[in-house]
Amino acid sequence: MNRSRRAFLRAAGGIAALQLLAKRAMAETTMTTRPIPSSGEGMPVIGLGTWQVFDVGGDASARRPLADVLRRLVDAGGRMIDSSPMYGRAEAVTGDLVAAAGLRPRVFLATKVWTSGRDQGIAQIRRSAQLLRSDVIDLVQIHNLLDWRTHLATLRRMKEEGRIRYIGITHYTTGALPDLARILAAEPGIDFVQLGYSLATRDAETLLFPTAIERKVAVIANQPFEQGSLFRRVRGRTLPEWAAEFDCTSWAQFFLKYIAAHPAVTCTIPATNKPDHMEDDARAGLGRLPDEKQRERMRRFWESI
Repeated sequence: MNRSRRAFLRAAGGIAALQLLAKRAMAETTMTTRPIPSSGEGMPVIGLGTWQVFDVGGDASARRPLADVLRRLVDAGGRMIDSSPMYGRAEAVTGDLVAAAGLRPRVFLATKVWTSGRDQGIAQIRRSAQLLRSDVIDLVQIHNLLDWRTHLATLRRMKEEGRIRYIGITHYTTGALPDLARILAAEPGIDFVQLGYSLATRDAETLLFPTAIERKVAVIANQPFEQGSLFRRVRGRTLPEWAAEFDCTSWAQFFLKYIAAHPAVTCTIPATNKPDHMEDDARAGLGRLPDEKQRERMRRFWESI
């Protein structure tokens, strides 16, 4: 082999190594995204839930940390903010803070319809748009399947008119998973399904995820920490050393990475009013996610404690 060829190969190898390092560095600083199956639009795997934590008044001191939570979510690459009319003042607070910070182009606003009757549903969705300060809502979901047939017809029409971008259905109980799966299997045009899913509550893996994958429906996982019970179970325990294999440095990331690693999951939405917690949560979307063998190890670990 002549010198010029050897030099070229050495240089090419160096370039490849640099490209690999650059790719790894990007993975460590760019949040993992999943495509929304019905459109291909990318969705970062970590979002934000607003239940309870955004139900505050107009007092600046109460809203200040929430504004910081939103900023840290967006700075980390997250987009989805999930709310509902049943969350008290959360929609209004979200809309005010997003507008004040000029974040609307960078976030994905999801809310719900939670009432009975066609006219009541239309009025509620219009009110949500006003509170969220957005002429177009990214996602409207039928909350807990209440009067779902009526609202599904309304949402289809609103989507055709360009007033909403995506349609979803939700429920928070494990017992409702078969109902969610049956609706996904029978009804065309549903873009999202939202449900409870965590390392401790894994029924959706068998009862719903196969249907969501088959029907090309995006999955939003709520209750990732089971209202804090997962943290209480590991209190005083040290994070396993092998968690570093998938770039995990905290228990919050451990729980969230398990969820985000499932191929059916598009986004998970931990709820918090603490900026530091939001920053830690968002890091679960950075770096490597556990593969299936590592997820099995996480399950065995959880069941052993």
